[in-house]
Amino acid sequence: MATDQFQSPDYFLVDELLTDEQKLIRETVRNYVKKEISPIIEDYAQRAEFPTQIVRQLGELGCFGPTVPVAYGGGGLDYIAYGLMMQELERGDSGVRSTASVQGSLVMFPIYAYGSEEQKQKYLPRLGSGEWLGCFGLTEPDHGSNPAGMITNIRDAGDHVILNGAKLWISNAPFAQVAVVWAKDESGDVRGIIVERGMEGFSTPTTHGKWSLRASATGELVFDNVKVPKENILPNVKGLKGPLSCLSKARYGIAWGALGAAMDCYDTALRYSKERSQFDRPIGGFQLQQKKLAEMITEITKGQLLNWRLGVLMNEGRATPQQVSMAKRNSCEVAANIARQARQMLGGMGITGEYSIMRHMMNLESVITYEGTHDIHLLITGMDVTGLNAFK
Repeated sequence: MATDQFQSPDYFLVDELLTDEQKLIRETVRNYVKKEISPIIEDYAQRAEFPTQIVRQLGELGCFGPTVPVAYGGGGLDYIAYGLMMQELERGDSGVRSTASVQGSLVMFPIYAYGSEEQKQKYLPRLGSGEWLGCFGLTEPDHGSNPAGMITNIRDAGDHVILNGAKLWISNAPFAQVAVVWAKDESGDVRGIIVERGMEGFSTPTTHGKWSLRASATGELVFDNVKVPKENILPNVKGLKGPLSCLSKARYGIAWGALGAAMDCYDTALRYSKERSQFDRPIGGFQLQQKKLAEMITEITKGQLLNWRLGVLMNEGRATPQQVSMAKRNSCEVAANIARQARQMLGGMGITGEYSIMRHMMNLESVITYEGTHDIHLLITGMDVTGLNAFK
């Protein structure tokens, strides 16, 4: 693959809204991606292999749990810094960003927000450093957009519980040391429970044959009468509020991340349009190509402003899950459209591994689906503005 020449678009001078620290963090992650991710990621994706070395690297870089306090192994950073990190990681590859999103928002966040002091001390520093990889078990084979219907369950058995059930489409599962799993107790309440690799009856089969997120490890979580100590139950949350609050944090990261993929596609197409000549002139000089580029940079700019404002609201503790939902849906849709337009601009070269666009295109089909599909997010906004529930 050619050298990573990425230059970040900033048509409305959004950088002026960022602090020096935020810009430094973005630059650090961008340099890491150019040095460690871009040269290898295409090969890993072609082979459908997870680059396990990135787990330690992302830990050292501070990309795991950046908003978790330093005392617990996080970064103690604000939400805009977190968003910029996710933007830069996904600019490299959605699978790399997924690894960080799951670790920080779906594993470290619930342990930090709902765990006991003992759980925080035991798990968070190891997860933050990348010594351990974690995963998040909510989606089931028969319950995706409707998590309330889950059948994974825990049964009281004295000083421990017995866990039975299965979770599907779980990022990081094949390599994870710990899983934050959501299951119903005997009274039907959804509870969070920390399951560790090595517990008898717990397995994590790998999902093969994916055309998307090929450089990310995806698997199942299977629980066959797994004995889990009661001290592994997250004590401070009951009900779907637990997993949904995690998803709001992760969706926020996706809003920034997917826009990073869009930026990479735009930047690649823009550069190609100046270098590729047909009919004795650069193709960037033709009206239809300029139309594509103009529409791309417009949507990226709108997305940047939406994400920045959402970050401010997150920092102030005022962002609603519905606002996060809109940003996630918008960035995913914009990125998917931009990837497709950019691919067309590159012609046949656009489908090769010499450029990142086709990989982004395939990855974004997962990103637009996971953590709430495009249609589910439309209904979240619809219910918010009308006050009427279209889910039932």
